[in-house]
Amino acid sequence: MRLYVCTLCQLGREGFADTLRAAMPADVEVLEIECMSGCTRDQTIAFRADGKTAYLFGDITAADLLELENFARLYAASPDGNFADARVLGNLRTKAIARIPG
Repeated sequence: MRLYVCTLCQLGREGFADTLRAAMPADVEVLEIECMSGCTRDQTIAFRADGKTAYLFGDITAADLLELENFARLYAASPDGNFADARVLGNLRTKAIARIPG
């Protein structure tokens, strides 16, 4: 699984990728990317895994770290990246910008 972090967003410029690397489960590869065109929703991140629905989130803050860790675990456990009930995503469900089919 890959977690992309925009480096042009405020937290991205401040090294948020390193914070995520330290917090994420070992199977999450945190990658930095210059822009994901979510500029109106600064800070953007995206989760992607082969054959799974990808997720783009915006308005991420350092306060979302625990929910991002939880999302990574749920996403890894999901065979296709989809969730029958979005409530398991907690506050992240309100920060979703896009779901992209796998």
